[in-house]
Amino acid sequence: MTTAGLVLAAGAGVRFGGPKAPYVYEGERLVDRAVRIMREAGCQPVMVVLGAWIGEVPGAAVVENVEWSEGMGSSLRTGLSALESADDVGAVIVTLVDLPGLTAEGVGRIRKSTASIAAASFEGERGHPVKFAREHWADVIAVARGDEGARRFLKGRGDVALIELGDVASGADLDTRPAM
Repeated sequence: MTTAGLVLAAGAGVRFGGPKAPYVYEGERLVDRAVRIMREAGCQPVMVVLGAWIGEVPGAAVVENVEWSEGMGSSLRTGLSALESADDVGAVIVTLVDLPGLTAEGVGRIRKSTASIAAASFEGERGHPVKFAREHWADVIAVARGDEGARRFLKGRGDVALIELGDVASGADLDTRPAM
């Protein structure tokens, strides 16, 4: 069984000034960077959920979320539903497109965790990415709504393994464009 990578990249990036997926950060589109990191960490296949911006993403399967304006929850549902037909995938690592400080080493730590639910931790605070074993996908799909994604599913659970990544990665996201 493999661990897939799922990059959520469908949003309009309202505060950012446009979709984040095609934004070039340090010489690389954010979407390409996220896919590269997932692949380098051993995730296979890698899927990207697009919506507000649609384009080609080398090295990944692209699925379009026609309900992208509903929020991250619809992208999570779209991506997990698309992966359900991949019988050789036993788990998925979900990440966001706007995490420029994420590293393959960090994603690899989460991938190697034997927990059925594992989340990145930065100085004790849960963040992205998050790994879900296949057995949890239907429950995540059932509650993923609005901009919450899997937050409701994860809330109050005692079985989430927190994997500290602060020594090899950053969980900071790009909410606004960096100053030039």
